[in-house]
Amino acid sequence: MKWTTAAVPIGVVAIVLMLVVPMPAMLLDLLIGLNIAVSLLILLVAMSIKRPLDFAVFPSAILIATLLRLALNVSSTRLVLSDGYAGAVIEAFGHFVIGGSLVVGLVVFLILVVIQFVVITKGAERVAEVGARFTLDAMPGKQMAIDADLNAGLITEAQARKRRAEVTAEADFYGSMDGASKFVKGDAIAAIIIVLVNLVGGLVMGMVQNGMSAGDAVSTYSLLAVGDGLTSMVPALLLSTATGIVVTRSAADGELGEDLLGQLGRTKQPLRIAGAGLIVLGLMPGLPKLPFMLTGALMLFLASRVKDLPPVDADEAAPAADEPSPDSPEAIAEKMRVDPLELEVAFDLVELVDTARGGDLLDRVKALRRKVAMDTGLVIPLVRTRDNLDLPASQYVVWLNGVPVAKGTSPAGTVLAIGDSLDGLPGKPTREPVFGLAAKWVPAELQRQAEMAGATVVDRSSVITTHLAEVVRQNAAQLLGREDVKLLLEMVRRSHPVVVEELTGGGLSLGQVQQVLQALLEEGVSIRDLVRIFEALSLRAKTATDLDSLVEAARAALGPAISHPYVTDDEKLYVMTLDPGFEQRLLAAVRQSEQGAVLALDAGMVDALARGASDLLDDAEKLGITALLVCSPQVRPALSRLMRQVVARCTVISYAEVSRTAQIETIGVVNGAVALA
Repeated sequence: MKWTTAAVPIGVVAIVLMLVVPMPAMLLDLLIGLNIAVSLLILLVAMSIKRPLDFAVFPSAILIATLLRLALNVSSTRLVLSDGYAGAVIEAFGHFVIGGSLVVGLVVFLILVVIQFVVITKGAERVAEVGARFTLDAMPGKQMAIDADLNAGLITEAQARKRRAEVTAEADFYGSMDGASKFVKGDAIAAIIIVLVNLVGGLVMGMVQNGMSAGDAVSTYSLLAVGDGLTSMVPALLLSTATGIVVTRSAADGELGEDLLGQLGRTKQPLRIAGAGLIVLGLMPGLPKLPFMLTGALMLFLASRVKDLPPVDADEAAPAADEPSPDSPEAIAEKMRVDPLELEVAFDLVELVDTARGGDLLDRVKALRRKVAMDTGLVIPLVRTRDNLDLPASQYVVWLNGVPVAKGTSPAGTVLAIGDSLDGLPGKPTREPVFGLAAKWVPAELQRQAEMAGATVVDRSSVITTHLAEVVRQNAAQLLGREDVKLLLEMVRRSHPVVVEELTGGGLSLGQVQQVLQALLEEGVSIRDLVRIFEALSLRAKTATDLDSLVEAARAALGPAISHPYVTDDEKLYVMTLDPGFEQRLLAAVRQSEQGAVLALDAGMVDALARGASDLLDDAEKLGITALLVCSPQVRPALSRLMRQVVARCTVISYAEVSRTAQIETIGVVNGAVALA
């Protein structure tokens, strides 16, 4: 065990023993000097830190230092009452304060008590209490801000963990300081009581047991009591001052002395006014001229030596100086840049974005990125949110690659009630923007009535976020750029380097990998399992590199994971199947084109296919279920490409992609003429 590890436990045990074991006067003198030195060291360290967490052990140091002083008080009181002598240090402190007048000495001692207890200790206790309360209240907001930055991609997971640990440590520190300040307060009260005990007890012991006269007893024991109290009061005053400095210290770049002098002498004007005011006081009749004139001249001299600092720090001003002018090519190019995903809001929706007014739309938009990543495997780009004064009131618009793809309204002071029984509620009828359900914008104060009427109530920020999420899911393939694919490759390389080496060495370009991932996203397939996808692509690339072959290889590797999201809570998977004869006709109609496999069908057959699948999907939706169209792997790519054009809500999977654990429920069969229920 290192000596630094054992020193503190041994010291604490020794302090506890001092409370019960008598101590010689010489050892007491040594420990009193040590106590003063430790308190002075704590004060100097507290002044040198840049932020409170740099002295995280301070609450424990307060407890140990307080326990040491109390142990010394007990030992000194034992010596004062038993021997009438408590060492040279206590006697010297008593002579120094009392001097030739007992009354003056006691008054000075009481003044020191008031300064230490009423001013410094009480103030430090209040600051610690308020600091602990504010820090704990702000902790959830700080955690949310960290999560938002992580979701937005502004920080890494490691940085997020570090910042969370700092927030937790800060809360623990201020909570500990709130309790540690009570130690300082209790120590100040104990010092006063111990001095009174020494005075009264000393007078009784001197006159009753030692046969001293009242005057001699007062002179002897008051000197010892004041000396003993002062040897405790000096380190207690130092520790109280250190406590006040720590709890009032905010994060800064320098030490306390550097920041204090630097900020007080930042500009000339305050120094000039102060110096002129002191000189004016010196000219007033009846006031001494020398002290005011000297201090005033000193202030004016300091003002002449100070250089006014700019209103912002140099570190903050430097980037501004490097910014291009508005007419420079760089600035124009920045304005020309098209953001992949934008959200425009009207003027009366700005309150949803303004965090100072309680708006949480930005936080929800940032959290959406993490949700989409968990669902689809796509890390969408940052969503640029801005206001547009040209938009009609309450309207918002979602832009994708510079093109508006969705819009909606979110009237101020309302909530969206979704349901069929809304006739009794006042408000503006509308349609829920994602699923097209009947809804109504009702006044926010009627939210409770809407819920009692059986409606699902959604706030305005949730409506916009949900609509944006649906737009992202529908256009996920367009949001997956070449740089995003490169980032995904590098992410897999860190954990599975061999997989990426085989993929890139197998003749597939980054663009081909992007096309495969985009095709999977376009059909609603999550690309989170990149390792299996890349393994399948590297194997298939040895025999075929056309897009359909690569996509089907990736789907085959994912297998039942494709249909798993559609499995209900009771482990059922609802499917539609093709009539065997009709499926053979579809297989014979498969043709290869530049865009991949397509079905060469006449308009009547396409219409029958679309009508049959749509009718079955309508029946399923009425029952509150989602059904998939299942077919053979050979016809699936062409059939899926056709269904995305005629019945976009119909998801097509192959038999190999059906879940192996779910119970399969067939809701109907589709053929070329009619849909059989």
